[in-house]
Amino acid sequence: MRIEQLEYIEAVTRLGSLRRAAEALHLSQPALSETVRNLERELGVDILDRRRSGAKISAEGRELLPHITGVLDAVAGLRRAADEQHHTSRMIRLGTVHAATVPLLVPTIRAFRAAHPETQVEVVSSQQTALHSALLEGGLDLGLVNYLQGDDVPPGFHTTELLRGRPVACVRSDSPLAAKERVSVDDLLSQPLVVMRSGYLMHRYVHRLLHGRSPSFSYSTDGAEMGKLMVAEGLGTTVLPDFSVRGDPLERAGMITFRPLEVEDTAVLLVIQRPLAGSVPAASRELHGMFVGLAADYTAKVAAGGTGPAAG
Repeated sequence: MRIEQLEYIEAVTRLGSLRRAAEALHLSQPALSETVRNLERELGVDILDRRRSGAKISAEGRELLPHITGVLDAVAGLRRAADEQHHTSRMIRLGTVHAATVPLLVPTIRAFRAAHPETQVEVVSSQQTALHSALLEGGLDLGLVNYLQGDDVPPGFHTTELLRGRPVACVRSDSPLAAKERVSVDDLLSQPLVVMRSGYLMHRYVHRLLHGRSPSFSYSTDGAEMGKLMVAEGLGTTVLPDFSVRGDPLERAGMITFRPLEVEDTAVLLVIQRPLAGSVPAASRELHGMFVGLAADYTAKVAAGGTGPAAG
């Protein structure tokens, strides 16, 4: 059964004859008649009353007409809704731990904005557990989250890896640690340390790295962006994924830099997640795809020796 078959029946009923319907639909009478006959064979009902004087809707066809009209109304409503979704702006809510604001988040939103100027993107900064809850409850469409290599990914999410980096020491450019090729745990303990607040992945990582030892002095802060700013202001050193520091405006301005850690280490992964349950709006799928594409561009640029963010 095809929609046009039902549309043809509606036209015959509305116009009173097969001939008038064929003229209105710009079809030949034989073609229209054969299309209707195929539907009659499928349904096992004579929808048209064919006589020498012409063909009109049959009594059986009139009984089916309310159902035909209902289907056509539903199809028309679907088409209207699809058209409205295409033309009407909507809000995408993106949650992030702000680990890769410069290399990925900002360029992706810039590119998405250029392609979809009527669609708003709200960026919500939070910790991983809060982001997961908001995704499952429908408060967020997409989430950018960090994991350490080997961490279990919670169920209920579609997860795509975007970036893979290493923890590094983020230091002020004139710090004694900037002169080192690698930074040891003892080096970190000798300096004031800016630590992410409990609940952030890098807080867990640093706690494991120090094996319970305490630095000379420490600050606690929310998120990588504030941590880098505190380092630039000379308040101490922090530990972040390398992709969080590389290409940052503070790094490009020569205020902060980063050095590898003198430890055998694990990778830090930045992933994008969305709930497995429920439909995914077209705009969210588009933004998700842009994150994946620009992450691949950034990774290729770093592998080739570049340090700047991906182009937007």
